[in-house]
Amino acid sequence: VQLQASGGGLVQPGGSLSLSCAASGSDFRSYSLGWFRQAPGKEREFVAAIKRYGGDTFYADSVKGRFAISRDNAKNTVYLQMNRLTPEDTAFYYCAAGSRIISSQMYYIRSYDYWGQGTQVTVSS
Repeated sequence: VQLQASGGGLVQPGGSLSLSCAASGSDFRSYSLGWFRQAPGKEREFVAAIKRYGGDTFYADSVKGRFAISRDNAKNTVYLQMNRLTPEDTAFYYCAAGSRIISSQMYYIRSYDYWGQGTQVTVSS
């Protein structure tokens, strides 16, 4: 599976941004998908994830209620809608895919086998 993230950019605090991650390869719906982010000088951290097939969703506490992850299996694409952005959301955002990830493991980098190249999100006035 190859992943290509897009949609990053510069946005003012309080604004919104939508990220997309297009996947190539077969059987997209069989993969669980996640978004992670990495700010300068910090470790990569979990943001949101959506399970394969049924699509249960998972969020980091810091984004719960502001971000929404979704997937379109017909388009082989996963989305991250980000609302009420703050400067603390500034980071490189990465999408990732993995198979057979159980719910309790959706939050961990090690659970994902494939990674996109990332897209920069900057929240600043």
